[in-house]
Amino acid sequence: MRFCSFRSWSLSCLLLCLLFSFCATASAETPILVKVVVVAMYEQGADTGDAPGEFQFWVEREHLDKVIPFPAGNHDLRMNSNGVLGVLTGVGTAKAASTIMALGIDPRFDLTHAYWIVAGIAGGNPANTSLGSAVWAHWVVDGDLAHEIDAREIPADWPTGYVPLRKATPYEQPVNTDLGEVYELNAPLVAWAYQLTKDVPLQDNAAMAERRSHFSQPTAKKPPFVFIGDDLSSSTFWHGAKMDAWANAWVSYFTEGKGNFAVTGMEDTGTLQSLKFLAHAGKADWNRILILRTVSNYDQPPPGMTAWESLAGEKAGKYSAFLPALESAYAVGHVVVDKLVEDWPRVKDQVPRKESK
Repeated sequence: MRFCSFRSWSLSCLLLCLLFSFCATASAETPILVKVVVVAMYEQGADTGDAPGEFQFWVEREHLDKVIPFPAGNHDLRMNSNGVLGVLTGVGTAKAASTIMALGIDPRFDLTHAYWIVAGIAGGNPANTSLGSAVWAHWVVDGDLAHEIDAREIPADWPTGYVPLRKATPYEQPVNTDLGEVYELNAPLVAWAYQLTKDVPLQDNAAMAERRSHFSQPTAKKPPFVFIGDDLSSSTFWHGAKMDAWANAWVSYFTEGKGNFAVTGMEDTGTLQSLKFLAHAGKADWNRILILRTVSNYDQPPPGMTAWESLAGEKAGKYSAFLPALESAYAVGHVVVDKLVEDWPRVKDQVPRKESK
């Protein structure tokens, strides 16, 4: 009996030691509390010191100096001492979705209170925006989920060969949105971000003004400005006035007339789909997402130029307003990031919203 008692005592001690060891390890590996995640999609080279893409200004100017290996994602993460985490997803919805999901389930980070700010360049609808402008998205519509018939084979009375999934004709009613065709972001938060940044000065130059002068739409001729618009997300880089007409109709259809197409990005529905799933799992807060797209080029040519001629001149790094659009993304986006960090004791538990007058 004494031997059995000693063995039980020894086993209990061993279990207690293991428990204490586990607790100590867990304490040492407490997840890093993230206040803001800045999501960029495209970078040309290194994170610092060379020709910039969407990530570089954030790394350099927000001092995202801590490099965190991220083998499950597209690119190593970057973080600063203020709780701002930078992630570079890579181009296209597939890379964006997989990278954001990998980050969301990474046990090294506590993202439950984090704000997500997607900041990248986009093509702009000249009816609603101008080069270098910054657009806070309210609605994000997917431009990839569809049936398609070549335009040369569609019925004569069809406006497009693009047909919503499970429909037989373009824009057939009723609208179905259960496959991830449309996402609505938190309107009060979007309004708050806009109110905070609407007067931020945006970079302009003579080359941009000259480019704008060729367009007939009054808004396209304006200097860059900040506003709330809507985003069509498509991994296909489409171009031309006829495609712009489709984009306007597609956004209107899936938002039931509430959305107004302004910019076209590539990755946003992939990012949002992962964040939607992460929100379901309690690992992200859907009400804390912002998408900021800045206009590097128009989505169609000016009068007198063909779509293919225009597209040939619009290549990554050589867009009409590439660098000014990168500057706009940081100039507008960092105001929101810095405000969230400054007000963290309040906004950690209470999502900010535009104050009513």
